[in-house]
Amino acid sequence: MIELGIGLALACALMSNVALLCKHRGATRAADVRFTRPLQSAKALFSSRWWTIGFAIAFVAWGLHVAALAMAPLSLVQSVIAGGIALLAVPARHWFGIRLGWRELVGLGLSASGLAFLALTATENVTSDSSYSVSAMAAFEGGAIVIGLALLLSATRDRARRHGGLLLAAAAGVMLGVSDVALTALADAVPADFLAIVSPWTAVAAVAAVLSFFALARSLQIGDAIGVIVVSSVAANAGAIVGGVLVFGDPMGSDALAIAARSAAFAAVIAAAAMIPATPQQPTQRPTPAL
Repeated sequence: MIELGIGLALACALMSNVALLCKHRGATRAADVRFTRPLQSAKALFSSRWWTIGFAIAFVAWGLHVAALAMAPLSLVQSVIAGGIALLAVPARHWFGIRLGWRELVGLGLSASGLAFLALTATENVTSDSSYSVSAMAAFEGGAIVIGLALLLSATRDRARRHGGLLLAAAAGVMLGVSDVALTALADAVPADFLAIVSPWTAVAAVAAVLSFFALARSLQIGDAIGVIVVSSVAANAGAIVGGVLVFGDPMGSDALAIAARSAAFAAVIAAAAMIPATPQQPTQRPTPAL
């Protein structure tokens, strides 16, 4: 079961990368996203064919993500997806014409080694467990939401847009991590009892997902495509991995050596993602905002 979860997580990573590249192309051709006008901004985004294609692919990837969470621990699934950011090199270079350098190649090697170790050390006695402490969940989710909102506010104050794209990408990733942790809490309860979907964690997941949607769209409009994708991915996966360990008690190993080795593997896949940003691209011309 756990091997299937890993496979689904890898498929999710590849599809998510393609979806984000499509969304970037669509976002740069849409009017500027305005947080004060969410409906108009969403309409403008979905009027772009490339954004809609990317959203459809992302929806399928999300389904694979949910399935993976039901078959493997959250921290393991997110580590696989985090390392899977190295797969971004293939569609970025061959389908979207984005140049990649030595940092991307080194990142690919780190990702491959980290993923291989995580897969080889995964055993059948490491199973998904959605049991958790409500207080631990509330503390983690609350803290993560505060961090995400602080990043959003910082981005809006960056008038020169020097770091606005990356700040928004980080905010989007943090909010996506919040949503992932909340969904994990519902992963086992809802199939057994559909009414369990009436939960505060459902509301948290929905609100966080909406904030992530708009923050990511805006970051793709004003930031470098690869940088934005990598930062949002690192933030989302790092947050979800920490949530898996702190909230759900995902195991890091059976002894000190195993814990150290798996921690190094987790660090390797995150480091791989951090090394992937490519040379900044020339800004793409967009239509003047009509909102």
